[in-house]
Amino acid sequence: MSLACIPLLFTSDKLPYSFEFLKCSLLIGVLGSLGNGFLIKALESGDLSVLGPINSYKAVVGLLFGMLLLKEMPNLYGIWGMLLIIIGSYFVLDTEKEKINWSVFKRKDIQYRFLALIFCAAEAIYLKKLILLSDIKITFIIWCTFGLIFSCLLIFIKRISLFKQITAFNSKFVGDFFAIPICTGIMQYTTNFVFANMNVAYALSLFQLSSILSIVLGYKIFKETNIIKKLLGSFIMVVGAVMIIVFK
Repeated sequence: MSLACIPLLFTSDKLPYSFEFLKCSLLIGVLGSLGNGFLIKALESGDLSVLGPINSYKAVVGLLFGMLLLKEMPNLYGIWGMLLIIIGSYFVLDTEKEKINWSVFKRKDIQYRFLALIFCAAEAIYLKKLILLSDIKITFIIWCTFGLIFSCLLIFIKRISLFKQITAFNSKFVGDFFAIPICTGIMQYTTNFVFANMNVAYALSLFQLSSILSIVLGYKIFKETNIIKKLLGSFIMVVGAVMIIVFK
């Protein structure tokens, strides 16, 4: 993605060379790399059914950071909308076997997940600041480029052999290798568009609606159960999303 962004740098006339711009760019690279790093650590040893609902708290963290750094003050409908999406996400993602309770917060995977959540929510704030300083396209380029730089630093610190990883790469996964950056790029560019037109906390809340697609696909493809409970959660989340969009 970084290589693909190089030609875009020469087509933009909104690249501000200021200390604030550079600071936000560096913070996006650092926070994004740390957030993704801790997320991978959490997924290495954790159960997705437990880690998934924690992501709902990102809207709350984003709200706090947004109030402090961007002076984004939510209205009453926005707060209620975020709460409904968080509540609904528990109906959707919680299962009979894995209940979220206070004891799980002692686990390393849960702690890693919360660290990932905090870093990613903070990254979202500085993405919004960078959008305000430039535009959506420049912010996307910075996200790709500085993410690459600091990811390489993490690889160096962890002493991961890229040559060993590349030589061990299975050719049958070539399609996935290209699909990941394409899907990630589309996701991030559209995310920037949402940040440009909406409070960060509201946007992070709306992103929880992606779990609704998982319900439909899980039921159709994998014949997953508890569909009534999950549909109830989906309805609650949709009501929260409507409140945010209509009354924002």
